[in-house]
Amino acid sequence: MSEKWSWSLKGKRALVCGASQGIGRATAQSLAHLGCEVDLLARREELLKEVVQTLSQSEGQSHGWMAVDVLCREELEAKVQEGLRHRGGWHILVCNSGGPPSGPLLEASEADFKKGFAQHVLANQLLVKNTVPFMKKEGYGRIINIISTSVKAPIPGLGVSNTIRGAVASWSKTLAGELGPFGITVNNVLPGFTLTERLESLKKAVAQKRNISEEDVEKLWKNQVPLGRFAKPEEVGMAVAFLASSAASYISGVSLPVDGGRLPCF
Repeated sequence: MSEKWSWSLKGKRALVCGASQGIGRATAQSLAHLGCEVDLLARREELLKEVVQTLSQSEGQSHGWMAVDVLCREELEAKVQEGLRHRGGWHILVCNSGGPPSGPLLEASEADFKKGFAQHVLANQLLVKNTVPFMKKEGYGRIINIISTSVKAPIPGLGVSNTIRGAVASWSKTLAGELGPFGITVNNVLPGFTLTERLESLKKAVAQKRNISEEDVEKLWKNQVPLGRFAKPEEVGMAVAFLASSAASYISGVSLPVDGGRLPCF
């Protein structure tokens, strides 16, 4: 197979959001393993420094980080602009942020919706507007959003998250149409049950609400998955890495479930 159609990301640069833990961290590690230079973005600088130390670093590779809360959009834009001056630009943008709190829609406040929209749609839009010019110039761009299987089948008890994730999916599909002529693909990865802090938090909430043990919740969830287990963050990270590579050059505008076959729909 020629280099043009390989998984190699040597010579490419990526900006990975939410990279201090979980799927974001695993994604950064997967991209670096394939030769990509990675800049990490998250709130906690001490964790970002730790993650950088875990990234593969071959000759010529260098990695960095920027500590910022995506809800602070002025600061976010300033950090990204500083990164652009230092790096020149990124070929790959991974939009990833923690999901809104659990709970039914009728218990959600207006502030819950506004925060979720700002954290996901508005932050993603800001990142794209700042990073796309370089991608256009390079004739190569990959925008990959980590969202949720809820965009295909809403998840009970995640009212605000279902709503906001759906908005991101529609935003992404629209963007894929607008950016395709410039050689830029836009896709979503939809993790199912994945071994992250988010899953642990949701498991505790469900256990308390149903008055059952966390072990019973875990069994119930695993019974919904044909593969019979939860995903490792690395398994989601490698799906992102594939979409970032030239091997996925004709895949755009899709929402790819990484859920062990759990979704009841196509």
